[in-house]
Amino acid sequence: MHEKRVARTYFVELMTALLVYTVLLFAAIRFGRPMPDGWLRTLVLVTPMAGFGLMIRTIVRHLARIDEYQRIRLLENIAVAAAITLAATFTYGFMETAGFEKLSMFSVWIMMGASMAAVTLYRRVADR
Repeated sequence: MHEKRVARTYFVELMTALLVYTVLLFAAIRFGRPMPDGWLRTLVLVTPMAGFGLMIRTIVRHLARIDEYQRIRLLENIAVAAAITLAATFTYGFMETAGFEKLSMFSVWIMMGASMAAVTLYRRVADR
């Protein structure tokens, strides 16, 4: 019962943070891109990070709510996903020096998310 309540709370908080991030992202793109260069434009373009901050807060709160076993599993998954992301981005950095196209830093976030999903799925299947 407690685990389901914690999971539901996490889901609601995370989806709320993602919604804030998405709204701020679209607003920043809509209003920030056409602005003239300067500190105000920069400030407008980084406002989605407020939603990202809410996501970080949600994850920290979730870690505090879950039991020790779940916390260790989650942190292990994050560590492995971070290592995979590090290896992939570091490898691609060498490939860029060989002439491959430069990638946006946003691709690191996508790689981290994909790595986290893959590690979590793999461990879930392997534990059966």
